[in-house]
Amino acid sequence: MSVPYSTHADLGGQPGHGPVVPEDEGVLFHEPWEPAALAIVLAMGATGSWNIDMSRSARETLPDYARLSYYRIWLAALEKLMAERGQVLPDEIASGRMLHAPVPVGRVLKADQVAAALAKGSPTWRPDGPPPRFAVGDRVRTCQHPVPHHTRLPGYARGKVGTIERVHGHHVFADTHAHGLGEQPQPLYTVAFEAVELWGAQAAPGLRVSVDAWQPYLEPA
Repeated sequence: MSVPYSTHADLGGQPGHGPVVPEDEGVLFHEPWEPAALAIVLAMGATGSWNIDMSRSARETLPDYARLSYYRIWLAALEKLMAERGQVLPDEIASGRMLHAPVPVGRVLKADQVAAALAKGSPTWRPDGPPPRFAVGDRVRTCQHPVPHHTRLPGYARGKVGTIERVHGHHVFADTHAHGLGEQPQPLYTVAFEAVELWGAQAAPGLRVSVDAWQPYLEPA
């Protein structure tokens, strides 16, 4: 029997996690090993062995997610992704060095390609997809039922009514992309919610929250 999909990262709107304390934007790392961790994760991502949504799914399903720091989450998810593909084996993880012949990868990010690759990023806009069902100003309700896979619709916004604020065209649908079912581009919208709709009377008066949501998340309100 397969284990039910469970995300440990959907924490928005939940009480009990303490205040959010913003850091100075110049603070990029907290431990000396973290720049190397970032480099390794980016280099392996560039091989094409998985996509960004698969990596997000790997991170959010780590059982010890809540106890790990940001880059420890990245490293643990990288280990998981590579192990699933036979790119690293348990004895190599235990010894901290390569013990077996490497598994071929689709491409290798060279040092002189890094700057251009980072500048390009991973654009998700696509020229085609299903016709948009909604326009700016339309009232919509998000789907309420939980989904047994990676999704970008936060839990606090499920089953809530908002207004289409922007239409962004077609973008790679994270829900299918994360599970090897293809990009399946879908219309993407920014939906604005009154905070009282999301959190009831305890919400600050006049506060509004905007969420980017793909068309399959929405229905007419």
